[in-house]
Amino acid sequence: MKKPSPLRSLAGVPLLFSLAGTTVPAAAADKALLDILLGNGVITQEQYDSLMQKPALTSEDILGGAAASPAPPPAPAKLAEQPVSPDVARQIDVAVADAVDRRLSDDSEGGFMQSFASQVADSFPVNADYTDKGFRLETKDGRFQTNLQWRAQMRYSEPFRSDPRQVASFEEPETRDFETRRLRMKIGGHGYQPWLKYYFEVDLQPTRDSDDESYAASSRLITWRADIAKWDWATLRLGQWKVDLNQERVASSGRQQFVERSIANRVFTIDRQMGVQLRGHLFQETPADMRYYVGAFTGEGRGVANDDDNLMYMGRLQWNFLGRDMPWRMTDVEYTEQPTGALAFAGFTNEGVCTRWSSSGCGRLDGYASPLVDQPGLYEIDQWTQEFSFKWRGFSALQEYHNKTIKDSDRGTEEELTGGYAQAGYFFHHLFPVVPAPLEVAFRYAFVDEPNASDRMLENERREYTMGLNWFFNGHNNKLTLDYSHLTLEDEFLSRDVSDNRVRLQWDVSF
Repeated sequence: MKKPSPLRSLAGVPLLFSLAGTTVPAAAADKALLDILLGNGVITQEQYDSLMQKPALTSEDILGGAAASPAPPPAPAKLAEQPVSPDVARQIDVAVADAVDRRLSDDSEGGFMQSFASQVADSFPVNADYTDKGFRLETKDGRFQTNLQWRAQMRYSEPFRSDPRQVASFEEPETRDFETRRLRMKIGGHGYQPWLKYYFEVDLQPTRDSDDESYAASSRLITWRADIAKWDWATLRLGQWKVDLNQERVASSGRQQFVERSIANRVFTIDRQMGVQLRGHLFQETPADMRYYVGAFTGEGRGVANDDDNLMYMGRLQWNFLGRDMPWRMTDVEYTEQPTGALAFAGFTNEGVCTRWSSSGCGRLDGYASPLVDQPGLYEIDQWTQEFSFKWRGFSALQEYHNKTIKDSDRGTEEELTGGYAQAGYFFHHLFPVVPAPLEVAFRYAFVDEPNASDRMLENERREYTMGLNWFFNGHNNKLTLDYSHLTLEDEFLSRDVSDNRVRLQWDVSF
C-alpha cells in the first residue's frame, strides 16, 4: 500500500505558489483553483480567461501572470463571495500533492529543491548570514550591511580581581569573586558604499566595586566611529575609539592571550578618545610594507568635552618587515602559514588634568591630583612606545616598552615612568600530536617602575609573572582561559617588599 505523502496535509493554494515548475493536470481542480485566485484578487479576469484555455497549468503560469499584472488587494467581502466546498478543496489538495510526488520522484539530484530555495532567496531583498562578526544583514546590491554581535566575558578571580598597586592592596583580606567582566553589544557595517564604514559598541553591565556609585555599573556607549575608507593608503576616521597607540590595548579584550591585559596597561594606555585620525597601509606585500596613524583628540577620554584649547596629538608607524600585514589579534590560533612580523614606534603628547585613561574616561595615577581639580593644563604628558610582534605556525610573540614623562605645572616637578611586557604562546600539538589541538600554553613577564604614591621623588617597582592556558572551542569567539600570576611590589617609601599569587578562570564567548 502506498504511503500517503506528508504534503497532502498542506493547503494546496499556498503550496502552488512556492513550487515553481510543478504541473497540475487540467481538470476540475484547475477551474476551482483559478476561481479561488480570481476571487481573492490574485489574478485578473483576463488572466483567468487566458489560463482556462491551457490544457494544463503550471505554477509559472500563475506566478508569472500575477507578477506581471498584480491585482489590487481584495476587499474583505470578496472572500465571502467565493465559497469553496470541502470537496473542491480536497480535490485541489490531492492534485497538488500528486504533482509534487511525481516531481520529487523525478528529481533525484535535488535540482527541484535547489530551484525552490533559489526562488525564495531571490525574492527577499536582504541577505542574512552569520560570520565571525556575528549576525549579518546585507542588501543584495552590497550598499548596506549591518553586523550584530553579543559578547559575554564571565570570570572567577582569587584572591583579588584587579592588579594590586600598593602594599595595602596586598594586605587586604582575600576574596573570591565571580563577575560578568564584560557584557557587550557590537554593531558595525557600512552604508551607501562599502567604504563608508561605521561601528559602535555598548557596555551593558560593567562590574563595580561595593563602594562605587550605582552609575558606575550603568550601560554606556564606549565606542562609536565612522571611517571613510575608499583608499587603503588613506582612511579618515572620526568618532570615539581606542586610539591606535599600542597593540595590547587596541586589541579587543576578547582577542587577548591571557584573562586580562598586563600590569603595564593601566599606566600607559590612552584608551578611548574623541577626535579624528588619518591612517593608511602603504607598499603592501613588499619589504617596505607599513601602516601609519596620525591623529588629534580632545585628550579628556571617553564622553568628556575638552576643558581647554589643548589637544592630544599622536602618531604611530608600523613596519611589517616580512611583507605581510600583522593583525592586531593575540595568539596564532589561525595557524599563520608564513612568518609574519611587525616593528612599531608610537607616541603622544597632551596637556590637561588626566594622568591616565580607561574605558571609564579620564582618571589619575596614584599620587597625582584628581581630574576634578579645576586647573586646565595641570599636567603635560609625553610618552613614546616601542612594539614588536611575530606569528608563525602556532607560535606567537608580542613585546612592548613604554616611557612616560609627567610634568606637574603646579609643583614644578617632572617624573618618569617606564614599563612594558613580553609574552609568547604556542600550540604544542604541532610538535606533539598527543597534545590536544585547541590547547595553547603561554607565558608573560611585565614590569612597571613608577613614582611612589606618598613621595613622588621615590619609586615603586612592580612585577608580573603569568602562566596561561587557552582552550579554543571556536577561535577567539568561544574560548576558555586559565591563568596563574605571581605579583610583586617593592615600595621604596615604606622599604617593604610584598608579593602574592592570583588565579583567574574566564569564559569568553561571542554570538
